[in-house]
Amino acid sequence: MPVKLLNAGECYGRARLRLDRGQARSYSSQRTTNDCGSCGATIRLASEALKITSLAIAMGLSGCAGLPDQRLANEALKRGDTALAESNYRQLAELGYSDAQVGLADLKVSTRDPAQIKSAEAIYRAAVDTSPRAQARLGRLLAAKTNASEAERHEAEQLLTKAFANGEGNTLIPLAMLYLQYPQSFPKVNAQQKIDQWRAAGYPQAGLTQVLLHRTQGTYDQHLDEVERICKPALNTTDICYVELATVYQKRGQADRQAELVKQLQDAYQRGAVPATRVDSVARVLGDATLGQTDQKTAQALLEQVAAANPASWVSLAQLLYDFPELGDVDKLMEYIDKSHAADQPRAELLLGRLYYEGKMLPADAKQAESHLQNAAATENSAHYYLGQLYRRGYLGQVYPQKALDHLLIAARGGQKNADYALAQLFSQGRGTKPDPVNAYVFSQLALEQNTPQAIELAQQVNEQLPPAQRAQAQRLLQQEQQMRGSVNQGQNALPLHALQERDGENSL
Repeated sequence: MPVKLLNAGECYGRARLRLDRGQARSYSSQRTTNDCGSCGATIRLASEALKITSLAIAMGLSGCAGLPDQRLANEALKRGDTALAESNYRQLAELGYSDAQVGLADLKVSTRDPAQIKSAEAIYRAAVDTSPRAQARLGRLLAAKTNASEAERHEAEQLLTKAFANGEGNTLIPLAMLYLQYPQSFPKVNAQQKIDQWRAAGYPQAGLTQVLLHRTQGTYDQHLDEVERICKPALNTTDICYVELATVYQKRGQADRQAELVKQLQDAYQRGAVPATRVDSVARVLGDATLGQTDQKTAQALLEQVAAANPASWVSLAQLLYDFPELGDVDKLMEYIDKSHAADQPRAELLLGRLYYEGKMLPADAKQAESHLQNAAATENSAHYYLGQLYRRGYLGQVYPQKALDHLLIAARGGQKNADYALAQLFSQGRGTKPDPVNAYVFSQLALEQNTPQAIELAQQVNEQLPPAQRAQAQRLLQQEQQMRGSVNQGQNALPLHALQERDGENSL
């Protein structure tokens, strides 16, 4: 028995040391506010001692080797060992440590699984009263939530504002996104004036909110010089600027500057100053033909460099071969997809679904396409677009109009602009269902954001066929749909816009 007590005592000391290393911030955020001063200190010490004593007793019988450790959890997460990180976070979270609760919730969010994200929201809420980090995370989660309610948007604003006042970084960009995407929810807020105030005050990331405004309002190309002025001096502290500068140089056709930037990126990655996810984002810019002249070979080299540390890059490599077949054959493509499958990457299911849907590099197979796209649909919005097209076009032997409508509507409301055009076709042509001129008008007008000859022609045709008696109803429904979606332009440059919303060094919502 004395030996067990001694081990428990040793574990107590080690628990205190470990938690002091990893939980200093958690302690400060959980301080008890008490006017009697010393009483508050006593309460805090007693509370901390109780937590550590409980931890030591719980682990003492099995020895210190199994003691949960937030520092080790953080390090495990950095090297991709999510199982070890989750184990440590979970045990500390159950004892009430807010930093561990946030870490556990972050892991759930990173899965992008709807059920896990719902669980993460509950965990954030459990820590939100005492943790500015939890306030920021919950605010970001609600701000990014698809079809968020009016109450959730305002709650997101309050949480992000409170977290910012408490010194949390990475709060201005989601706050700006709320104002830009849902101006009808914040009629008293002028987004440009708010951004000007943040920039004048010298707040970190204030410059990036201006970049975000240009992206969301479709004025990015007119402000390339400003984007460069904002991002060049911020490159060493804000790694998303690698993506922005790569985009600027590609749009300008400045291959020499882009090559120099890539060299800086590789050096920073080797030093551990830039995560693999950011290298992946830059590589995807280099392979994006909509941004200008591509450099697909450099993109491939960057992705192969980081794929072992970032399994999602295997999918990016497969997508690159899909877009540029000269980089490899079908066997190489499938090798990349198999590796991404092993890492449980939904984007791999999406790509396989597209391959079977389009019959590009693999034989067309509607059943196989449907299966893979259904597997991807929980987290990949584009999967809904391709499923909708499968059902609308009758590729499975017959037209399924209701299934087509359900999936295309999800895709369109999730930012897939091609889905609006497909919906306009569905309602105007009436294939498998009765034509609906009102809804055809709504979605043909939304499809005009594509600014393609086909979309323009269809919108004109539908407009001419709309009965005058139904025009007021159609315009009212169009306005309602626009307000529900928000005002963010998610057409061109969707990848950089998504990357801009990522938390530096953390998982994106």
